[in-house]
Amino acid sequence: MENNNKAGLFERLIYFSLSHKIIKLFIILSTAIAFFATLAMLTNETVLARMLPGKSANTYSIYIDTPTGSSMYQTKKVTSCVLDVLRKENEILHMEAFYGQGIPLDYAGLVKGASMKQTENVAEISINLTDKHNRVEPSFLMTQRLRPILDKTCSNIIEGTSIKLIEQPSGPPTLASIVLEVHGDNIEQSRKLSLEVSKILANTEGLVDIDIMADEIYEKFNLIPDSEKISRSGLSIKQVNNILYLAFEGMVIATKNSEHHSSQIPIFLVLSKETSQLQSGSIDSLKSKLSSLNLMNMKGMMVPLSEVVDIKKVKSTPMIMHKNLSRMISVIAETDMVSQLYPLLDAREAMISHFATQYDIKKAGFTTYMFDLYLTDKKTKEKFLLRWDGEMKVSLDTFRDLGAAFISALVLIFFLLVIYYKSFALSGIILIGSFLSLIGVIIGHWVMDMITPQTFFLTATSLIGFIALMGISSRNSLLLIDFAMGLINHEGVEKTRAIAMAAATRAKPIMLTAIAIILGSALLAGDPIFGGLGVALISGTVAAVFVSLIFVPVLMDNASAMDKKDEEEF
Repeated sequence: MENNNKAGLFERLIYFSLSHKIIKLFIILSTAIAFFATLAMLTNETVLARMLPGKSANTYSIYIDTPTGSSMYQTKKVTSCVLDVLRKENEILHMEAFYGQGIPLDYAGLVKGASMKQTENVAEISINLTDKHNRVEPSFLMTQRLRPILDKTCSNIIEGTSIKLIEQPSGPPTLASIVLEVHGDNIEQSRKLSLEVSKILANTEGLVDIDIMADEIYEKFNLIPDSEKISRSGLSIKQVNNILYLAFEGMVIATKNSEHHSSQIPIFLVLSKETSQLQSGSIDSLKSKLSSLNLMNMKGMMVPLSEVVDIKKVKSTPMIMHKNLSRMISVIAETDMVSQLYPLLDAREAMISHFATQYDIKKAGFTTYMFDLYLTDKKTKEKFLLRWDGEMKVSLDTFRDLGAAFISALVLIFFLLVIYYKSFALSGIILIGSFLSLIGVIIGHWVMDMITPQTFFLTATSLIGFIALMGISSRNSLLLIDFAMGLINHEGVEKTRAIAMAAATRAKPIMLTAIAIILGSALLAGDPIFGGLGVALISGTVAAVFVSLIFVPVLMDNASAMDKKDEEEF
């Protein structure tokens, strides 16, 4: 009896609302305002969109890149500073540093080229943390906190050093969150462009770990043995080469046999650090060192090394990168717990303004590379391309594909409903009611962002949840329409009364279905990857219930009042 009274009260409330045009108009306007207000939350960055949020892992890496041409001693000096800072962290269990090479390949290193590092100016640190289930601070918040500390403490030891904190990606591995490829045949001008681009990215809020993936051009000294002088001095080229290697790098001078090893063990001779290093980087310092090294010729006379070796000052030869047979230089940046899209748009506008004085700029159309910029030098007419890539590109492709899937689902549902009901009006009502569940999805993410310590993004999994909601919301509307049609066609109930009775009768099964979905999705809401899916299902289901029981009946009543010809069909 109590349930009947409640159903009767709800039925009378719906009937009263449908009987007054002002109330119906208020419901329609309120729903429209709520819908456009929630869309505005995306445009004004109240709710941020990102493909995947940060993932708390039990490990991360630190990449250290000193300027090209730096010695191993300089690289170790910066790495030691980083290790000293990390030793103060209680949540770090183990650390292992790799000098002149990358760490053993992991998920992130596969695409970041860790296995290709074989120079003295690079080092990588592998870090193991306590188990994430027993740790209060997630790994992505730890790296966010440590990044400015390491940058302030250790980056200035060697001018131009780059220290990047690399987390294991929660989705497909990419070179960086934001990658800008500078394409052009003039490699010198491309290098200048990439340097200007890196400065713009460094001044863009939300971007960190900016780096140019190109060798720096520096001056060096080539030591060239003069074969003619060597021959006249009674020496051999092999003698000269050996002493040069010994003086600066060290060399194998003998081998040792051991019963415990199947192969010979090399004996490596290297001078002390004070002896092998130059006092300064000047040519006079190098000449002084060569003059102090003497070789004995076949007559027993000592010949200074400086007499048989020529010194030539040259510029280094940088590595040239190609992609799709096009020369390019990549500038990379990571996002500091923000979406990739908003810093990209800010940086892109800054680049358009900055390069407009020297280049004619053409924007790419609505294509796969919609943010690309085509530059043409006003004087030389040389052409360059600024192409955006990285996780940002993957995010755009993912949202584009999910958007296409969503539109396909809408079209398919609409035509199925048209075939079933033979009415465009009823099919449109069901579709509009389903689409309005987006209100709950966005508001749910906004609420979660308010109560969680880190940013709660609208992610790709959130869109998957929204697409799934289309079927749930459509089912709710179908329940109302089928029940109302049965009352009208078989029992001769007046339309407004039939709609009110249908809403009141179907409220209970709709509520029970919604509670089941909410309870089932609650387990996903706390997951760092699929939290967006859980929140979308929970908040979207709540919105779908209100839309189905309040807004859809108003549209049904209005549609039947406007089209009298469809009265019998309805």
